[in-house]
Amino acid sequence: MTNPTQIRRAVLALMLAGPLAAQPRQNDSTRARTSLDPVTVTATRVKTDIHNVAPAVSVLDSTVISRRLPNSAADLLRELPGVDVIGTGVNQARPAIRGEKGQRVLLLEDGMRLNNARRQQNFGELAALVDVFQIDRVEVVRGPSSVLYGTDAIGGVINLITRAPSYGAGAAISGRGGYEYSSNGALGKAQAYVDGRRGNWAFEVGGSGRVAGDYTAPAGDYGKIHLANDAKLQDSGVRDHNIVAYVGWRGASGNSVFTKVEQYVADNAGFGWITPTLLPGDQPLIQIRYPHQDFQKLTMGYNSGALGSALADKLDVTTYVQRNSRILAQHIFAGFGPGTPPGSGVDIGTHNWTSLGTIGARVEATKVVSKAILTYGVDFFRDNSANSDSSMVQVIGFGPTQTQISQVPDVPNATLTSMGIFAQSDFRMTDRFSFIVGGRLQSVASDPQITAGRTDMLASHTLSAAVYSANALFRATDELALVASLGRGFRAPNLVERYFNGPTPEGSAFQISSPLLKPETSLNMEGGVKFNTGRVRLEGFLYQSDVSDGIETDSTGGKIQRLPVYQNRNVAKIRRTGSEALAEVVLVRGFSAGANWSNTKSTNVSQPLSPVGDTYSNKLNLSLGWTDNAGRFWAEYVLRHNGEQKDILQGSSPVGDVLPAFTVHTIRAGIRGWQIGSVRQDITLIVNNLANTLYAEAANAGFFRPEAGRSVSLAFSTSF
Repeated sequence: MTNPTQIRRAVLALMLAGPLAAQPRQNDSTRARTSLDPVTVTATRVKTDIHNVAPAVSVLDSTVISRRLPNSAADLLRELPGVDVIGTGVNQARPAIRGEKGQRVLLLEDGMRLNNARRQQNFGELAALVDVFQIDRVEVVRGPSSVLYGTDAIGGVINLITRAPSYGAGAAISGRGGYEYSSNGALGKAQAYVDGRRGNWAFEVGGSGRVAGDYTAPAGDYGKIHLANDAKLQDSGVRDHNIVAYVGWRGASGNSVFTKVEQYVADNAGFGWITPTLLPGDQPLIQIRYPHQDFQKLTMGYNSGALGSALADKLDVTTYVQRNSRILAQHIFAGFGPGTPPGSGVDIGTHNWTSLGTIGARVEATKVVSKAILTYGVDFFRDNSANSDSSMVQVIGFGPTQTQISQVPDVPNATLTSMGIFAQSDFRMTDRFSFIVGGRLQSVASDPQITAGRTDMLASHTLSAAVYSANALFRATDELALVASLGRGFRAPNLVERYFNGPTPEGSAFQISSPLLKPETSLNMEGGVKFNTGRVRLEGFLYQSDVSDGIETDSTGGKIQRLPVYQNRNVAKIRRTGSEALAEVVLVRGFSAGANWSNTKSTNVSQPLSPVGDTYSNKLNLSLGWTDNAGRFWAEYVLRHNGEQKDILQGSSPVGDVLPAFTVHTIRAGIRGWQIGSVRQDITLIVNNLANTLYAEAANAGFFRPEAGRSVSLAFSTSF
């Protein structure tokens, strides 16, 4: 049995190494071809091989990111088990995990939340806020993580871990620059960074700029939809740029401090739409655009060395201030249909300006006590939302046009404040068995302010939640581990869900406020196996997640401005069940193969006959890759197949009552480390949607926002 002192020393070494220790050794190409041992810092807050943690975790390192040329980190998730993508276009894709989407998935940057309280319920925060050029690793934890991260982490957590300069002896400077072109919307992107160190100091500055036009969906058939010719997805492009600057200092004892400044600016982005006349039936025109968005963030942190105190061996303190300002414009035209004058309908135009300021902090300590690793701390954030709205609703076709203009804000100015305390302990009971148990107490307060135009009396609301988790791992052999997890998650209603009152951004309806909403809570149970020989990695999971008091939008049966009225309500229980399997094998002569399979089923336990499925029913990913012995040349073929989905609202989609299956193919190839003098060159070539298939991700089929047709991407980068 391992000596407790040895455990303590090993864990301290990992903790003091810091986040950079968790990064892969990018130049060790031989090891990359003969070993499958990614690590995670998100699942446990301590660097751990994913084979040694109970939760289902996926890790994508910098090599994978550079080879796939994603528009945003969300595009990286399509080939992972249990993960789906919502939204289309260059920067509007958002993740979903195990059927949970929007505010039920928590997006992090370097362990700190990016979610904010002013997003619509089904639209989570944009992964595009963090440029993929700055991301070193993406870690995805499938299943609730509310103990460590608080509200919103019901479905899971996605942590975007950004690159940071390294410390070391002597002065050094390095950098990288490149350009990427894609025929998908004639995208062009230039990017560069420079980092260096001198003495105890390290720095990095970098940025990127991108211009992309609207992309084209191919002709073809998808369910009831037939496109005789290629069709443009309007408002699917963007013009954006990203800037980042980092400076840090590390003392001889290991103590360090850092400051990081970021800005992301995007213009002319949108959710995408197909001309309604190309679709079957009397489809509404739904145009949702972001003419401008400006995201700014300042982060400061302190990381201790070996404290050696009775309370903590390591202490991390992080604070941040951010501002997210955006303009949302929408145009909706819903025809009245047969039996009414031609061209008659409701024409809605709205304009929203929102500025959401956030302050937050996290203080986290780690202590090794005998055979246990204790992680505990407090976190806090406060979202302060100020906004203005204007709308014009016109009823056309029954005599003179009836016009109604409103300057009433859909959501009042308001704050949402959260404070939590958490603790989690990893008990290394024996060499074969470990047990992690944790808990959190959290208080969340919503406080609407007096807002010009809102005459309704909205009260403040404070709620508290207590959640827990228990994870067990038993190593039957050195290669085979049996895992089990039980955990509660929770999500507090955000400002939009409680207080929104106006025409909906997604379609032709009117939504009224729901100030008395209760928080959602979940109970997740799962079990699985993990097998890893270094050349072969296998995983399998079965799970069931029950979300109680789930917030769903239901019809009230009434009408306002000739629009059907909807309201957010707590339904009794939504149940998600599913399974996931993964296999990765390192073959001979530089070849490797991978496969993963997922299925998920969603049930409204209170109303079993009411469909609630808006993700894939099953998904299969297959890949075959090759890298030469020197690690210079590489190639990869990927197949992704989504099975048909029958669990959708009948008649709600122009595609029909069943979303058909689809299969897409991708090929990738490149050259890495081609030396010209002392400068290294990398070239990447990708052909996406090789068969030029017309399809839409399941969550994008309701208003039919198809994916792009066949496209070619080419990227060139140079580093020194």
